[in-house]
Amino acid sequence: MNDTLKKIKSGIDLSIVIPIYNERESIEKLYKKLDEALSRINLKYEVLLIDDGSVDDTFNELLKVHRRNKLFKIIRFRKNFGQTSAISAGFSYAEGEVVVTLDADLQNDPRDIPVLLEKLNEGYDIVSGWRRNRKDKAVTRRFPSIIANKIISKLTGVHLHDYGCTLKVYKKEVVKNINLYGEMHRYIPAIASGIGVKVAEVPVMHHSRRYGKSKYGVSRTIKVILDIITLKFLLSYSQSPIQIFGLVGLFSGAVGFIMTSYLIIMRLFFNQSLADRPLFILSIFMIFIGVQLITIGLLAEVLIRVYHKVQNRSTYVIKDIIS
Repeated sequence: MNDTLKKIKSGIDLSIVIPIYNERESIEKLYKKLDEALSRINLKYEVLLIDDGSVDDTFNELLKVHRRNKLFKIIRFRKNFGQTSAISAGFSYAEGEVVVTLDADLQNDPRDIPVLLEKLNEGYDIVSGWRRNRKDKAVTRRFPSIIANKIISKLTGVHLHDYGCTLKVYKKEVVKNINLYGEMHRYIPAIASGIGVKVAEVPVMHHSRRYGKSKYGVSRTIKVILDIITLKFLLSYSQSPIQIFGLVGLFSGAVGFIMTSYLIIMRLFFNQSLADRPLFILSIFMIFIGVQLITIGLLAEVLIRVYHKVQNRSTYVIKDIIS
């Protein structure tokens, strides 16, 4: 590991960001595994434990860890804001030149961190873990994940086998230049592709869940589909939304105009009645839809410009910072 991160500046080299929600049983073992893995790396590090509004005894367990090792810092939310907000807070407060994200349930293995760092040292900006031998249930987790990963890779052009693996390594300039909202933490490599990053993927270990409960279920499939649509829009049209709304609006309006013109000609020159022609109602309807979509596109253009000028607003509220 002596060659890892050759260009590290003075100060903290590595920040480990761990979102945590009701993981009381795994905290002690997580600390031991992390401490063991990080002790083998000749780097200055910090560990940011993001308590995402846990309602069990997680916070007290985190306090025990902090008292034992001051490099383990706690950021405590007032309530549960979600994993994306937790990771976003970690990115904001991370001081390391390289940032690692990791789950707290021990399905990710901290011993894989040096492997990802070695790959990062080859000139990449993001290195993502690939749970090649995933231990989750096939029907509810693995199969839907495979399909989603293929769709995301196709739409974004960033080809990864496993977007859902939390274990990832980022250069500081990447995480400091992206904003996360909703549940978009899974798609950070695709989102970051907009700033021209180099992404790699390496196989990592994956363990069966022993502690806590999974925060995901079959219902997540619908959310993933909506997230993919949002992601495609953000990557392709966020800078100029009129291109998508206006294109569809022009198509709808043009088709409606042609149909209306045809029906008017039939009425004026061929004396055909329009009273019993549903096509006439449809044509008028399509014209109105076209006008509305173009209007939405113009409003979206204004909102995009306002968004880039206003001050950023956090998607979380912090109760305590213990460092």
